Amino acid sequence: MDQSSGEQNSTVPESTHFGEGGDEAKLPEKEDELEASGSDNDSGESGNAEASGSVGGGGEAESTSEFGNQPEPGGSGAGETESSKKIKLRVLVVSNRLPLSPVRGGPDSWSFKKSAGGLVSALRGIKDVEAMWIAWAGLNVPDSLGQSTLKDALAEQGCVPIFLDEELVKLYYAGFCNNIIWPLFHYLVLPQNDQLMVAHSFGSQFEAYKRVNQMFSDAVSKYYREGDVVWCHDYHLMLLPKFLKEANSKMAVGWFLHIPFPSVDIYRTVPFGPEILRSILAADLIGFHTYDHMTHFLCACNDILGLERTPEGVQDKGRLTRVAVFPIGIESDRFKQTLELPSVKEHINKLIQRFGGRKVMLGVDRLDMIKGIPQKILAFETFLQDNPSWIDRVVLVQIAVPTRTDVPEYQKLTSKVHEIVGRINGRFGTITAVPIHHLDRSVDFNELCALYAVADVALVTSLRDGMNLVSYEFVACQDSKKGVLILSEFTGAAESLEAGALLVNPWNTTQVASSIKKALIMPTDEREKMHMCNYAYVTTHTSQKWAETFLRALTDTAMKAQSIIRQEVPLLLPAQTAIQQYLQSKNRLLILGFNATMTESIESPGRTGSDEIKELKLHPDLRGPLATLCNDAQTTVVVLSGSDRNILDKNFGGYNMWLAAENGMFLRHTSGDWMKIISRVPLNMDWAVSAVPVFELFTRRTPRSYYDHRDTSIVWDYKHADLHFGMLQARDMFDNLSNLLQSNAEVDVIRGSRSVEVRNFGVTKGAAIGQILKVIVQEKNMVTPIDYVLCIGHFLQKDENIYTFFEEELSESSVRLGNSKKESRTEQTFVGCKRRELTSLSPRPFRQKTTLIDLKDDKYFSCAVDREYSKARYQLPSSDHVVSFLIQLEGHIYTAEQ
Repeated sequence: MDQSSGEQNSTVPESTHFGEGGDEAKLPEKEDELEASGSDNDSGESGNAEASGSVGGGGEAESTSEFGNQPEPGGSGAGETESSKKIKLRVLVVSNRLPLSPVRGGPDSWSFKKSAGGLVSALRGIKDVEAMWIAWAGLNVPDSLGQSTLKDALAEQGCVPIFLDEELVKLYYAGFCNNIIWPLFHYLVLPQNDQLMVAHSFGSQFEAYKRVNQMFSDAVSKYYREGDVVWCHDYHLMLLPKFLKEANSKMAVGWFLHIPFPSVDIYRTVPFGPEILRSILAADLIGFHTYDHMTHFLCACNDILGLERTPEGVQDKGRLTRVAVFPIGIESDRFKQTLELPSVKEHINKLIQRFGGRKVMLGVDRLDMIKGIPQKILAFETFLQDNPSWIDRVVLVQIAVPTRTDVPEYQKLTSKVHEIVGRINGRFGTITAVPIHHLDRSVDFNELCALYAVADVALVTSLRDGMNLVSYEFVACQDSKKGVLILSEFTGAAESLEAGALLVNPWNTTQVASSIKKALIMPTDEREKMHMCNYAYVTTHTSQKWAETFLRALTDTAMKAQSIIRQEVPLLLPAQTAIQQYLQSKNRLLILGFNATMTESIESPGRTGSDEIKELKLHPDLRGPLATLCNDAQTTVVVLSGSDRNILDKNFGGYNMWLAAENGMFLRHTSGDWMKIISRVPLNMDWAVSAVPVFELFTRRTPRSYYDHRDTSIVWDYKHADLHFGMLQARDMFDNLSNLLQSNAEVDVIRGSRSVEVRNFGVTKGAAIGQILKVIVQEKNMVTPIDYVLCIGHFLQKDENIYTFFEEELSESSVRLGNSKKESRTEQTFVGCKRRELTSLSPRPFRQKTTLIDLKDDKYFSCAVDREYSKARYQLPSSDHVVSFLIQLEGHIYTAEQ
């Protein structure tokens, strides 16, 4: 099944036949082996002669590489000119199989059989691209001499082999890839005995899968040099993007799936499914052949990981992974040119004479469960039974390339097909003619093109296929005859060729039989119209265009991602440095968020959770550390939260600290009363009259959600609801509120991680912090300037201006707070031992030019919680890490006091 490294091979290796035998015995036989031209494979990554189950005359590869000479690790390519190095994009193609099949001639001699798979053809035709291929060698080479000589021989072809021992291949390839991922991704259910066997061993198989993916990562890192693009292929290497990014975060990584991605309910059954999704998402660009496959992947990320979908892909803690559709094509010119060969024209004439005026229907498939061969033949039987006048007037030629002949399930399938064919031929055949010509073998490329050309109808009845390029190849060869394509709706090609094909459900034999009749009697003008529609698509959307489009999208995406990383990816908080600077400071300011920063962890109950809605509570392990910090005379602690005043009072009323509620709109010391801080923001909640019904509606529609009506905002929260359903409702709610309130310039509609909020315009934590500091300085009669700031929080993106309040731009002179009418962040910058002074825009009379902050760069620590991308300098992964840090800080304070 595995399609090796290229499910959709669109072309056949030259001089290679669809057949059995040869060096195939060296390799574990696979369900996904490429057939004839590999054409009906799921997609079209790198095929090879052996993968097609054939060795019919491959011949040695030329000494010069089609993909460019291999450079030394980390070095420059040999034989390149300076100008070529400047203009060529170097692509490291990483797949399960090489584009060449090694054949050992002796202890230190090797020859190769070429492959012409979809990816091979695509990269060969792109100008200004140098490809280096990194893949499994494809056979067991246990001795060091063999490995060394094969590596050197492949280096001349621009290829790097990875050597896997037999046990590793058994667990990784035959095990996890072929026995778990392939069946599940194709919606196949294993027999009960196999399920129990797989369940017992999938742990060791997955460990082998991880090990092999790490070996691939190590090989890529060895040969990678700055500016390279890494293109990973298929389900064999789903963990590779994560390993590559861990090795080098600047590496441009793309990943493409050549088989279907299943619906989320099927994907849930994949062992270690969440880990696999996370690893794939480490790539900069993820590609699929069809919109359906992409949608299934996005739904899995949403439903299983709780990640947000965006128009461009998947959002995870501020990091965007682009996900897009790139339908592969074929090298159509090669088929058209082959049809012009005299030998092929002669073969076409012989086939026409042999079929004696009968209509020819053609099927080209691997003998695999997903290809629907029995369904196809039974539908043909139904057609003959319902239309006896067509007996002896039509013939079905079925090419069925054997795969995994040692697997019992495939042996049963072969026997079943033979039984059905024999019964139909016995029922409708004569001594001189039979309705079905069934071939359990492959045909060479020229013969295949001739069959395509003489066929009146192509019949593709796959039960599930990533792409299936047999349909494309048939269209490319039909410019003269303009035959009819009957295509399963469960192939990826159906999305591209729908307008010019008769789509069928292969399980509905009556429908397929009816479509056969329609195709055979279709008027010439209608047949030509449908063909021209498909022909125009196939000849313009080639494999080369596919590769060019993906690589262009990958380079653009990677450049944008690196730009964002340079600006907004914070480092992990250096705890020891932050603590040491704290201890060396004389007047410290700690600004702490509450929700998801100092709260107990709350897990979404999902589909089986209770209806109980838990209120926000301070993490119990923080009671001691907070008391220690608040009782330090040299430390001012501010809890700045979007929560309302009652919640903050309930959790922090007993501490000696400042509380800033509703994003800083209200402030009080725990010993005093609440006061309004942002005086220039009106408490105009007239908009709430029209907004509240929307909040009520979505609260009723979403079990375990609730909304909170505050003085300056209304917040709908679904953190206790089913995550996937909550996200769908949040998206709908956000759109409704945005449309409803779009004419109201006094409000902001904000989408949080598990919330939707409408708040008065201008209410942000960054806008409030300057006023908060003024009040605190005045109330404490502060004389010593603040020389240490620690700001930690899980803040919304709109509120992250609190981080940049202190440092967006370095200023060469002191900056005053409050004199300007606008509170821009550039006017609120102080880094680099610059001194700030504040003026009297506080709620109470305040001294002019009182020093507020005298802060050095190394004593400011802004830290985002659970956000990979942020305007903060640093980050902590979760609230649990915040708890650990504050406990650690308390311990050092206690030690310093002894």
